[in-house]
Amino acid sequence: MTAITKRPLSSRDWFGKTMAGLVLGFFLALGLAGLLRVLVNGGLPFFSARGQLSMWLMAPVWGLILSFCFLFRSSLQAWGWLFLANLAVWGLTALLGGLRL
Repeated sequence: MTAITKRPLSSRDWFGKTMAGLVLGFFLALGLAGLLRVLVNGGLPFFSARGQLSMWLMAPVWGLILSFCFLFRSSLQAWGWLFLANLAVWGLTALLGGLRL
């Protein structure tokens, strides 16, 4: 029997991880800001303090996602997990009525 060895973290897939963090990380941060607005705002306008908080928290969250995307072992794993996180966040936001067209 051979033991399954995990691939160590490397800088080999940095471009794919960066693109996953930039593209999917942006949409994940946008979805999290929308979800925060739905949960906390309670129908107040965007110019209220709570609306501004949800809007201005998007940039630091996007920066954190972009920073942590380099902890994935491959770019495919980064794209996959961030895609699943986007589905979960945007689905929950839609379920709570936060998507208005």
